[in-house]
Amino acid sequence: MASPKVFILRAPGSNCDMETHFAFEKAGARPERIHILQLRENPSLLKQFQILVIPGGFTYGDDVAAGKILASQLTHFLHSELRAFRDSEKLILGVCNGFQVLLKAGLILQPDQDGPVATLAHNTSGKFETRWVNLEVRPANCPFLTGISSLFVPTAHGEGRFVSREEWMLDGLEKSGRVVLRYVNPQGKLDGFPHNPNGSQGNIAGLCDPSGRVLGLMPHPERHVLPTQHPSWTRNGLQKEGEGFAIFKNAVKYFE
Repeated sequence: MASPKVFILRAPGSNCDMETHFAFEKAGARPERIHILQLRENPSLLKQFQILVIPGGFTYGDDVAAGKILASQLTHFLHSELRAFRDSEKLILGVCNGFQVLLKAGLILQPDQDGPVATLAHNTSGKFETRWVNLEVRPANCPFLTGISSLFVPTAHGEGRFVSREEWMLDGLEKSGRVVLRYVNPQGKLDGFPHNPNGSQGNIAGLCDPSGRVLGLMPHPERHVLPTQHPSWTRNGLQKEGEGFAIFKNAVKYFE
């Protein structure tokens, strides 16, 4: 088929949409940046696309909680359209604020009768943390992560601490292959701060839904697409491409 079309959802406060556009365009996709108000006015727009991305930023200023207002819009106005998109074997990616949105909209973890199964809370440091992190990748059935075993990408967030409502729920996510990204130290071992920059339970950096086609992660792969974005490239030499670029290439390859 022709190269996939990518719907990059913008909202007031989004600030990583241009980097995401660049990453997908470089990977051979056809990205478009579209505002949430345009989508609410014409929900059928989604039918024209194969990939939906909610990029990073601070949508609506994170005034209520990170990603909460945009998540509420998706839940109340676009519930059926988003689930139809997800269930038609298309791909959904949420990065940083986008992960917060997907989680709070129930597109990665379905709430039960007692409410949300998990959330992304304030960092244990009590501060906005921005640093490069090492990630252990367990692709399971997630097309975005096929063939990837590790990533070195930057983070930048104040509410990225994954917290499950009950300990057994976290165990269930791990056993079912839903925990696809973990923070590790440079030796690939689970470790505390600063290697786990937010204090996430189980060092969780990213999750997928049961199908694997919906991925949410706190780190920013779109900020390590070019080799010159690596913080040590002048000392260690240029690689062929940035490590985060593999995620975008995989998304495009899924539709070949």
